[in-house]
Amino acid sequence: MVQVCLNGGRGAGDGVGVPMIPGAMGDSAAGAVLAGASDVHVHPKTPCGRDTLSARVVAATLEAIRARVAVPVGVITGAWAEPELIARVERVRSWTVLPDHASVNWHEPGAEDLAAALLDRGIGVEAGIWSGTDGAARFAASPLGPRVLRVLAEVTDASPKTAERSARSLLADLGTAHGRPVLLHGEEGGTWPVLRLAGRLGLATRIGLEDTLVLPDGQRAMSNARLVEEGLCEYRRARRGGTASPKRYGLAARRGIRR
Repeated sequence: MVQVCLNGGRGAGDGVGVPMIPGAMGDSAAGAVLAGASDVHVHPKTPCGRDTLSARVVAATLEAIRARVAVPVGVITGAWAEPELIARVERVRSWTVLPDHASVNWHEPGAEDLAAALLDRGIGVEAGIWSGTDGAARFAASPLGPRVLRVLAEVTDASPKTAERSARSLLADLGTAHGRPVLLHGEEGGTWPVLRLAGRLGLATRIGLEDTLVLPDGQRAMSNARLVEEGLCEYRRARRGGTASPKRYGLAARRGIRR
């Protein structure tokens, strides 16, 4: 499974290719799915470009994307979008249009309460485990661990020289990850080395303008579709040369696009 991460914390200053409004997000998702993405991760945005958990904005975002693609679509629940935990949980409970899944950063206070609220509504939980945090230890001890949809192993080391080592350390910290599927990805300078490692290990991964603005050769990426195309090429090349293939990990192709 290769997920496309459409926008992340990027803003208008990061280029016209970063989708900031629902219609543009739908168009970008359609291009990425056509290029081979099988899942969508998006940050719903206010008109001024701020990440939000607003029911109105989440609904508009999901409807715009689902009008163009027929793959699972997930959103964020990060503390930066709603700092107060009680308010964050209430936001999730107020959603009128539900995502297929939502990411929960396990190192953030109240992660289990937020995950429980999502599960109660039938929304899949992506457990975000960031390198350099205590998220892996918290997740290992969590009774909700076996119930999550998958684990997002998020390598925050942005150095192309050390990101792979940081990724391996994070995977070691995760251990069995409660037997849940693991999606491994990096960011900025660490994006491509970590994606290739995911290929060698046969893990799910993601690529998109949230994680990087450049292609493997350093050229500026003009769209999420272009990143997905290059990501799949890099992944498959690494996979062919890989030696490690944990049996419980694998690729699930689930593709679809609406015109």
